[in-house]
Amino acid sequence: MLSSSAYPEHPEEAVPGEPVVGTPGEAEPATRPSKTGEGVSDTESVDWLGLPEPVRERVATLAAAALGKLPSDDVPRQLRPVARFAPAKRAKLGGTALLTALRDSPRFRTAVLEWLREHRVDALNPNDDDSVAAAAAAVLLGESSASSRVRLVAKNTEESALRAERDAAVARVRKLEAEVGRLRAELEEARVEVERARNEREEELARLRGRLRKQGVVVRQAEDTAAEAVAARQRIEAERDAEIEAMAARLERERQKALAERARAERAKAEAEAARQAAREARDADEVRLSMLLDTLSGAVDGLRRELSIGTGSRRPADTVRGANPGRHGGRVSEPAGLDSLLALPNVHLIVDGYNVTKTGYPELSLVEQRQRLVRELGALASRTGAEITVVFDGADVTSIPAAGARNVRVLFSDPGVLADDVIRSLVLAEPQGRPLVVATSDQAVVNSVCAAGSYAIPAAVLLARLGRV
Repeated sequence: MLSSSAYPEHPEEAVPGEPVVGTPGEAEPATRPSKTGEGVSDTESVDWLGLPEPVRERVATLAAAALGKLPSDDVPRQLRPVARFAPAKRAKLGGTALLTALRDSPRFRTAVLEWLREHRVDALNPNDDDSVAAAAAAVLLGESSASSRVRLVAKNTEESALRAERDAAVARVRKLEAEVGRLRAELEEARVEVERARNEREEELARLRGRLRKQGVVVRQAEDTAAEAVAARQRIEAERDAEIEAMAARLERERQKALAERARAERAKAEAEAARQAAREARDADEVRLSMLLDTLSGAVDGLRRELSIGTGSRRPADTVRGANPGRHGGRVSEPAGLDSLLALPNVHLIVDGYNVTKTGYPELSLVEQRQRLVRELGALASRTGAEITVVFDGADVTSIPAAGARNVRVLFSDPGVLADDVIRSLVLAEPQGRPLVVATSDQAVVNSVCAAGSYAIPAAVLLARLGRV
């Protein structure tokens, strides 16, 4: 094999570090080196990439075999990745790159020819009996007959393809003729079967007509008998319907009588229940009024005794000193400790402005959830302190009121057109003088009016802080 130093450097390696894609503009040499060093002139250029597939595969296979054995200096840079392929895959995966390098790189083509002359001299016989091998050898050697041999292979390949297509078409025609013959045989069999079935059907139809004539007499007799049976059944049903209607009339009269008796009994029971309920309600109302009256009287008496110092044995000389007083009742309380002291008083009444407190403490809840939470927490406070607790809500938007609230908590809703603030003022005014009253609200108008009436007012935040410790 020729040394790599005998050939000029690859033109594609002139700029190191850049990828080499070949030099499509590189001209083919006028002569190609042969084993004797003589060149053979081209009379017609060969399209390396347009070679017939058999010639293309043959040239790529020979170039791939030589590629793995050539020095790296003889291998164009674009073929070095292909050289790392397995020998069996070089021609298949790198065929186009190999043919491009053979076309564009005289050095690589010369190296391949040298390798083939040393190791595969049989592959360079342009007079080989195999037209594909001869055409590939002629292309590699640059023979003047290369183009004609390539055209011959292309023509043979095309003729082979046409013969294969013709043979396939002939085979399809023969297959279709056989299928037509089979279908004709099946059609004849089907025609015979249809004719046989038609004859059998006509015979069966004749037998059925005979049986039908015989059955006609039997059917007419059966119809006469059925008509007599229907008439008898209708007569029996008419008699039975009359009896049923008479019995139903008697049962209806008895049912109406029983319903009337039951209605009278239910009315009497309802009247008795209403009377008992009215009696219970009246008794409960009397007991409540009597209890409130006694509490009011007791509070009033105690208040009068404290204010007038009448009828008490606890009066002391210090109680008669002028210029001093025990302090006025009512006012604002802003500390939780003050609220605890007020709730510890006997007979204390805590009145809560419902929505004013809930919208301060948990406005993110719905109104129903706000009411339920506040009433539940007030119930726990009432159980701890024993105080009477009344909570008042605006009732304009309330569509359903709970049947029962928390234990020891009175839940009131203002009537339509009435504000909860006015209900709270009315509750304060309805209590007797001297009874401790505490109103939980941050509404300053309500605070001013209840303080003027002698009640204590605490902000909503103070009550919420106390409820948080229950």
